[in-house]
Amino acid sequence: MRKIIFASIVVSLGILGACSQGSSNNMKDTDHSSMDMKGMDHSSMDMSHEAITELKSSIGENELTFPKVLKPDQEDNNSISYTIRAHQGTSEIFDGIKTKTYGYNGDFLGPVIRVEKGMKVTIHLVNDLKEDTTFHWHGLEVPGNEDGGPHKVLKPGESETIHFTVKQDAATLWFHPHPMHETGKQVFKGLAGLLYIDDKNSGKLDIPKTYGEDDFPIILQDKKFTDDKQLDYNKVMNEDGTTGDTLLINGVVNPKLKAVREKVRLRILNGSNMRGYTLHFDNNMEFQQIASDGGFLNKPNSTKELEIAPAERVEVIVDLTKVKGNEVSLVNEDNVTILPIHLKESAGNSKTAKTTKSLNNLEISNEVKNKEVTKTIKLAGMGKDVTINNKKFDANRIDFTQKQNETELWEIENMKDSMGGMNHPFHIHGTQFQVISIDGKEPPENLSGLKDTISLKPGQKAKIAVKFPEKGVYMFHCHILEHEDNGMMGQIKVD
Repeated sequence: MRKIIFASIVVSLGILGACSQGSSNNMKDTDHSSMDMKGMDHSSMDMSHEAITELKSSIGENELTFPKVLKPDQEDNNSISYTIRAHQGTSEIFDGIKTKTYGYNGDFLGPVIRVEKGMKVTIHLVNDLKEDTTFHWHGLEVPGNEDGGPHKVLKPGESETIHFTVKQDAATLWFHPHPMHETGKQVFKGLAGLLYIDDKNSGKLDIPKTYGEDDFPIILQDKKFTDDKQLDYNKVMNEDGTTGDTLLINGVVNPKLKAVREKVRLRILNGSNMRGYTLHFDNNMEFQQIASDGGFLNKPNSTKELEIAPAERVEVIVDLTKVKGNEVSLVNEDNVTILPIHLKESAGNSKTAKTTKSLNNLEISNEVKNKEVTKTIKLAGMGKDVTINNKKFDANRIDFTQKQNETELWEIENMKDSMGGMNHPFHIHGTQFQVISIDGKEPPENLSGLKDTISLKPGQKAKIAVKFPEKGVYMFHCHILEHEDNGMMGQIKVD
């Protein structure tokens, strides 16, 4: 493995870049040739501005738990309703210590909301916090006034009800707050939950799909706790992206996963404020990526390593029958242990693992690929000086317009600066786009699915095909939460 000290996180053309910052003085190389990383090029790393907090390994003392699947208020054949409350409370993250946290329908993080394609959905939103918040449905294609951007503020004690019909295919999405200048703090303190879309195709696929048994949500978040084990955001906040030394998975510190020796599905969400993760297994085994942000790839993409930037989701199938012994660990680019996996069965009792070869039938026409670029996005700056197209967010300014259901080609460029620059994960609300090219080259298989976030290293350009199925005003921004809070955001009006 090529080892990269925490001053940087690898971002490559082959796999979506992790979002990072660091110093070129701290980068060391060892041989990475034993890894089968298709299309990856780590030879031209761009260093960013400041060092990332070093992450501690999980010692695996706490069994991983999973968010509860939220029970509907009402459900019939074609409609469902839920209530989601933003709440503040305390959580025992560390034994015997009460940490002040935020959560949805509980003290920390949120439940999993499940909906099906074609369903009419009603969600009652309640703000039980002592501060303003919003409820943003990240990756969901909904009308602009239901999207929960910074315009849709709920003050303390206020509530509202939103309605939408699910038109997307199966996907792993998420929800989180989006109030101006406060998103970083509220996510850091615990406001994040998962939204699963199911459909007939996903129900038929021969893949793991039993929640909490062979289909596991994995919410990655790094935190920095004070000496008294509190999440004091104001003390640890970094204008260029807040990182911590303690990794939580689903809110669990020092987690371990107990799993049967079979094929398992990991639905990984990078819910961190700015840290990216380059993940592989400590035994260097191959696994298969089956989905990205907006749903299934056309076919499984075999790899030994994946990168996941803030806000991205990646679904993978891991064949645990290939593990020799009773333990394997998911580790990051520095071989820091992210998640030890303890197998419940011995090798002699292993189950037969099946393989699904076809998952989806996404297409993109040559007509779309050859369209002229109509919108150019230039991401630049650091700290409080971040901009898009040399402008900071203005709630009263519409930066772009686009027609509903009309596909346009956007070019996203991460501008280098005198210090090299830093990686930016670019997110668009209200749509799932397709990647046409990166630096003029056709994207690799793992980028062939639907995306709502793409991470670019300094100097990189991507062309993406963007279509909005609904009308309204939507945000586009860097998903380093502190950059978003500092105004690295714009607005598009779709009519």
